Amino acid sequence: MLGKLARQHDPNVLVGFDHADDAGVYQIAPDAALVQTVDFFTPIVDDPYTFGQIAAANSLSDIYAMGARPLTALALVCFPEKGGLEILEQILAGGLSKMVEAGCTIIGGHSIRDDETKFGYSVTGTVNPKRVLKNEGARPGDRLLLTKALGTGVIATAIKKGVAKQPWIDAAVHSMTTLNKAAAEVVTTLEPGSRPSKTAKGKAASSGKNNDFPIHALTDITGFGLIGHAREMALASKVSVRLHAGSIPLLEGALECVRAGHIPGGLNANREFAECVVNYEKEIPDDVKTLLFDPQTSGGLLISSAGEATPELIAALRRDGVSVAEIGEVVPKTELLISVVT
Repeated sequence: MLGKLARQHDPNVLVGFDHADDAGVYQIAPDAALVQTVDFFTPIVDDPYTFGQIAAANSLSDIYAMGARPLTALALVCFPEKGGLEILEQILAGGLSKMVEAGCTIIGGHSIRDDETKFGYSVTGTVNPKRVLKNEGARPGDRLLLTKALGTGVIATAIKKGVAKQPWIDAAVHSMTTLNKAAAEVVTTLEPGSRPSKTAKGKAASSGKNNDFPIHALTDITGFGLIGHAREMALASKVSVRLHAGSIPLLEGALECVRAGHIPGGLNANREFAECVVNYEKEIPDDVKTLLFDPQTSGGLLISSAGEATPELIAALRRDGVSVAEIGEVVPKTELLISVVT
């Protein structure tokens, strides 16, 4: 709908809504830009404190996905008039715990009465304009890395139906409450020119621009699922991607949820929208195909890394406790944007 409105022309907007990226970026100085995002949703777990943690981690994720550092947050609260205030207090406390962990200061917010509880944050971060990491920039030969397992959508659906097993819930909650902070810090500490190209005279060339980084593109996997966000990266970068189904990590219980029919509406919508750009090898199981479209809450980062830099990056991520998996590669653009192989 925003695309139908008159465009504002502001040269300080480095990333706007027309880029289908994770957050907006607005330059305020030669070496500084603000990164802004907003997200809120209804409860997906029973415990209010945990719900607050998940909402905060999810809201912070888009800041990390731009290679930025979160600074401040404003809380967005919708709460029933007759709801117990002790429940709201627990939601806010859970959110605060994750904001403290992120080093992000809550400076206010807004609340309204609503029949259905909803909670989240508007988050502002900062980044050097030359070091913004977008979903655009992936190159043929890059390796694709994923930092969290898939399956939070189908497990959350099973939770709402009261049929989720406790180990499934524990695995999903751990994933959704884990910040992408550690992964983002590793990615953004890789210096420009750490894998420099060579000039004609054999000297290392390092302009300091984003395309000199071993990280060529970055996004997080949230509501559009792995396929949806991989599609956005491929379109923005004018490439195609190949995903290796057997290498994609899945949460405990995710396949069981699919087989039992615990499918969120968002998954079906994602599949209807994006499956037209996907080609599968015939050996790919149907339940795995389904999970590729599962909408994730506070999902992991999808990283497009220069091939020669990938082993070093994987090692650095794992040293910092990030469960990273190499799930595919970027290839020259073909008629179908995404191929899924065994």
